[in-house]
Amino acid sequence: MKGIREALEAMMPAFRPVGVERVPLARASGRILAETLRARTELPAFDNSAMDGYAVRAHDAPEGTEMDVQGESRAGGPLPAPLTSGTAMRIFTGAPLPDGADAVIPQEDVTLSVGSERIRVENGTAPNRHVRRRGSDLAAEAVMVEAGGALGAGEIGLLAGQGIGSVDVHRAPTVAILSTGDELRDLTDPDRPGSIINSNAYALAAQVREAGGIPWVLPNVPDDEEATVQALQHALRADVVVTSGGVSVGEHDVVKRAFERVGVEADFWKVRMKPGKPLTFGRRGETPVVGLPGNPVSAMVTFEVFVRPGVRAMQGDRTPFRWLHTLPLAAGHTRKPGRPELARARIEATAEGPAVRLHPQQGSGSLPSMVGVDALVLLDAKRDRFEAGERLPAVKLLDWSGSATPPFDA
Repeated sequence: MKGIREALEAMMPAFRPVGVERVPLARASGRILAETLRARTELPAFDNSAMDGYAVRAHDAPEGTEMDVQGESRAGGPLPAPLTSGTAMRIFTGAPLPDGADAVIPQEDVTLSVGSERIRVENGTAPNRHVRRRGSDLAAEAVMVEAGGALGAGEIGLLAGQGIGSVDVHRAPTVAILSTGDELRDLTDPDRPGSIINSNAYALAAQVREAGGIPWVLPNVPDDEEATVQALQHALRADVVVTSGGVSVGEHDVVKRAFERVGVEADFWKVRMKPGKPLTFGRRGETPVVGLPGNPVSAMVTFEVFVRPGVRAMQGDRTPFRWLHTLPLAAGHTRKPGRPELARARIEATAEGPAVRLHPQQGSGSLPSMVGVDALVLLDAKRDRFEAGERLPAVKLLDWSGSATPPFDA
């Protein structure tokens, strides 16, 4: 039986990028670049004003100086004439700095006289004050985004500003989701005695999408070896195959035998963790195959820990794992020792800072325990009691948390 780190080290090399595609910049949000992009032009492309005010030669404009205003420079307008010594030019934010000028005096630092044709400098200036110099933000040929970097709003804005309309990104992997079990029925199927709705297919598909993959949900398969073999052969057309259920040791758990029949070379069959001990990993050729437990919480937690990083890595993500933090417990917790446990928790604000509150339900079949949680807390295998205020060594943050209060008070 493998530990969590040991299992991940065995699995991650199998999750390789699956190809490159070119997409329009407008559809590239969240994708991972397959190429390093360099600046086509300097940014700013020309010396320009950071303020509405007056362009001057700094040495001509000490405090108390009166100056004639000659012409103006505005964003998007014609290029301004060179600045005559001893004069000022009206200038607006983002407008080109006229040749000869080396500073901008904000309009609130001058007094107008004779209409707008003359100013008095109330506060002096210095060279380069309130001036954005050409190339000061980005030099031509400088790296903007490296290969393996994720494209967020900032990156897309920068690339658009450089006239880049399409980019090469790693292809999103297709993840086949195959649920097994005689008891399963779909949402639209009529109820029958002893049956349950296959919530795993919907939850796992949502997790695949959140990780950037493309879910391919196959029809439910009963606990029948031949049917499972046929479904697996179909599923192996995907980049990754994820099954749920049927990987335990019961006489109706047929997935292990079906894996062997379709040529899946198994690496391991169990992981030392709770929930999610009956986790299976193998591969058929270049295709990773992961057998998740059937209990809903076990399936979601094991996907989060073991499959999500692989899906991220297949998109070229160089940092596929979530950050770990150390936070105090908001309340005490007792448990039965035995295996390391990933407990569901909620991060909440306290007077002393953020703390984690474990969900009162920690059963592997308790779907409500996955609602409203935003952390997985690692509990030591040997301990049965954790005290309020104790700082836990590993808190795995999830992405769906939020706050009703603005984060900044400035």
